[in-house]
Amino acid sequence: MRKIIHIDMDAFYASVEQNDDPDLRGKPVAVGGHKEGGVVAAASYEARKFGVKSALSSRIAARLCPQLIFVKPRFDRYKEISSEIRAIFHEYTDLIEPLSLDEAYLDITHPKIGLKSATLIAIDIKKKIKDKTGLIASAGISFNKFLAKIASDIEKPNGLYVVLPENAAVFIEKLPIKKFHGIGRVTAEKMKHAGIFTGKDLKAKTLDDLCLRYGKQGNYYYHVARGIDHRPILPTRKRKSISAENTFSHHLMTLADILSHLKPITEEVFRRYQLQSAQGRTISLKIKYGNFKQITRSKSQKEVILNLSEIQVLIRSLLNEDLLHEAGIRLLGIGISNLQFKKVVDPQMSIEF
Repeated sequence: MRKIIHIDMDAFYASVEQNDDPDLRGKPVAVGGHKEGGVVAAASYEARKFGVKSALSSRIAARLCPQLIFVKPRFDRYKEISSEIRAIFHEYTDLIEPLSLDEAYLDITHPKIGLKSATLIAIDIKKKIKDKTGLIASAGISFNKFLAKIASDIEKPNGLYVVLPENAAVFIEKLPIKKFHGIGRVTAEKMKHAGIFTGKDLKAKTLDDLCLRYGKQGNYYYHVARGIDHRPILPTRKRKSISAENTFSHHLMTLADILSHLKPITEEVFRRYQLQSAQGRTISLKIKYGNFKQITRSKSQKEVILNLSEIQVLIRSLLNEDLLHEAGIRLLGIGISNLQFKKVVDPQMSIEF
């Protein structure tokens, strides 16, 4: 039985800005974009009350919250704070799997210090993060990654939630399907049409049925509905690509539609790209049609991609009338691959919960 902690910083980018600038504290803040255009990269909790969230059009965000304050992202500062937080993790374990600058899995089955309780370690980590950076973190504790990830979101912000082995089955059965990590908004809606509203409903489905409906993901759904997730912590994992995509409620039928809807996806990919210690040379365009047929087109350049305009030029070179289909386009995605890492990541060198 493992002890896994998932640490998730609360509204990380916006919280860093509010922490560094006292004039922003207690006010609705959006990091990224501006009133005239762009996309919100992150929103403070004060802004979220108005419906402002990441990946939302800045113009829509400004309409939802007229008093919204737009702040330019400072990625170097976010990386600096993230490194300080990572150093705190290393006091307890070297089995750390970062998912982004603001969240990570920790395997503390065999901690480096005397504390044996995973809950006490999570409390200690949260306190040290607050003392060191002034920021708030939420923590989820359980015996696998799936449950720890969900648990960290239960009592946000400043949350701490434990899913014990003996309580896992009941916890999962009561969990709304939209709360399952790995089940997106579109899939959750499909599941509701199939009579799947909770973990209990999902657990009632057979493996064959789930695989028939959802392909290879059906195997994942079948096992996590039973609390089974053997995925290890991967401390040295490197990204093979950086991507973003969007599924649309109405199908796109023209090139003008495609260009319009690609703009926020492109900006989101570039935002994620800036946060990585990697540079890529290849852009991929993913298209899924209304009949679920999927195609991918790619184009590479000799030098690494440095700015948003280079991505936009490569994407435009992939677009033509041949992409259109009478079934319409239901999903668009953009990826950056052929990554070169700018520096080597440091080596990540009955259970009490």
